Amino acid sequence: MRCLYWFASVFAIAIGVGLVGSTPASAAEPPIVPDLELNALKEAVRWPKADVTAVMALAGRLMAGRRDADGLAYFCERTASEPGRGLFLALEGVFQARQADTVSLFRRVAWVNDAVAKLDRGVALDPGLPRYLRGIVLAGLPERFGKARAAVEDLTWMLDNKERFPVGLRRGAYYGLAQAYTTLGREAEARDALARSGASRLDTAQPVFIADFSVSVRDGFRFRPPRLVEIAPGVHVAQGFDFGDIGFVSTDEGIVAIDAGTTDETARAALRALRRVTSKPITHVILTHAHWDHIGGLGALLESSPQVIAQAAFTEELGIVNGTGVPFRYFFGVTGSRRRYEVRPNHFVREREALIVGGTRFVLYPARGGETADALLIHVPDRGALFVGDAFMPYLGAPFVAEGSAEGLFDVLALIRSLQPSVLVHGHPPLTDIFTVEALPVIEAALRELHQRVRTAIAEGRTLAELLHDNILPGSLRERPASVLPYLVMRENFVKRVYHQSTGYWKPDGEGMEVLAPAEWAAALDLLGGHREDAFVRSVRALAERGDDVLALKLAQLGLVRYPSSEALAALRHRALDSLRLRYQQLSPFKFIIYSEWAGAELSPVE
Repeated sequence: MRCLYWFASVFAIAIGVGLVGSTPASAAEPPIVPDLELNALKEAVRWPKADVTAVMALAGRLMAGRRDADGLAYFCERTASEPGRGLFLALEGVFQARQADTVSLFRRVAWVNDAVAKLDRGVALDPGLPRYLRGIVLAGLPERFGKARAAVEDLTWMLDNKERFPVGLRRGAYYGLAQAYTTLGREAEARDALARSGASRLDTAQPVFIADFSVSVRDGFRFRPPRLVEIAPGVHVAQGFDFGDIGFVSTDEGIVAIDAGTTDETARAALRALRRVTSKPITHVILTHAHWDHIGGLGALLESSPQVIAQAAFTEELGIVNGTGVPFRYFFGVTGSRRRYEVRPNHFVREREALIVGGTRFVLYPARGGETADALLIHVPDRGALFVGDAFMPYLGAPFVAEGSAEGLFDVLALIRSLQPSVLVHGHPPLTDIFTVEALPVIEAALRELHQRVRTAIAEGRTLAELLHDNILPGSLRERPASVLPYLVMRENFVKRVYHQSTGYWKPDGEGMEVLAPAEWAAALDLLGGHREDAFVRSVRALAERGDDVLALKLAQLGLVRYPSSEALAALRHRALDSLRLRYQQLSPFKFIIYSEWAGAELSPVE
């Protein structure tokens, strides 16, 4: 069966990017709001030696946007251009399988078998990630195809070799196993796999997520399951116990802790994990900055009366934190939200200084970081590690706070260049994974170009929307494909931060001159719709069908202001939120967290 180039957009109710089947929908108008990150990923994946993480991010974004026909066409094109790359051929097979319900019944079996054959050829070329993809597709096939046992073999192999795979695939593998075991009638194994996936049930009407993170109102957001990782000799990082990470450096005298997490409870859990490695006392706690998720668990680390060290601007930043009423609970959980923090370091760093602890040298560098003005970098030169806290936080400061700067980020980048560390340890797992020493030169060059273009556009009086729609993807990223994803993770936030710090509260397009409340907008739209609830319902549904999830959400929320008891609008709002959660699970965890909280939707941990 030849490669088909379908350009008609198919927008289905998304059931997730877990690489399982999709529900077809009739062709709709193209979305009003372009998916800029999707378009940028398409361009970047056409570059030579496209990075695997960018390829998978693109595939996930296409699925989340219900663009299976577009995905099939795109990966047909990529396979034709690079026939030796098994991942492209496997993804062509994935999207073809997801399109099975759009072909006639008498062709469907042949269509699916051809998709599986492409997956088989992809695995033959590359027995890694394509095998996982094949297992997921086979797990979702009906019993008559007889592929459930093969799915179990593929997915079990993947879990047995999970260290060879990108982070964030275990949830999808367990969910696929639950499907395959159910098909085979192995109910006990299906229940166990489903529990390990963190999903509550096999339900094609529910979104299926593949990311390893979890979120709940009680515990807040966790980037991955709890683990203690040794990233350099005697340098451990506790990940997944909290929203932020805690570092531990072992010396002959004791342990130097880097940051303290969000709550005493989570810091104690991280400390228990460390105690399985060493019983040495904590002699020092060094705080990289004064944000909630790096200072809140300090009390749990003070049993041995360590010295607490912070940057000279720490107290000022702590005042900003205590004066900011962040309303979202899904970041830090019930116990980590809306607290007042009383942290009194007993030593402040005003300029570069060295600290010798148990024969291990620590060099402390105060910096104006990309996120806060009280950044403190901790270099452990004998171990090759540099702790940078959130100096690279992609939001250039908490999005809810007036802080952070591009200039501060560039200062930190220059400092890192001069120190030449072997490994960077960030305050959160994804940052450590993607903002590596090797990736920084190209990321810096791309961000400097972006900064210059944004500043030029601001001087020309262009609007923020125009700037974002320029969809800037510097050609310098071609030099290192692994830098594409970290650049895209930062781009939107970088542009917004620079723009808002460089313009007044009246914008060039008039935004801010008159501020209208949601109730006022809702009343105007209700007038336009003839004071009819069904006008809102029809419009929201039409926007959802064309993939305009952001517009669908906003209109649904305004409709609910006028018609608060509307079950149809409430359901459409929840559908839009699910779609946005799927869209942003790979590139914008902060948006995922907020949309999850608005939906009241939790995501259980994956085992």
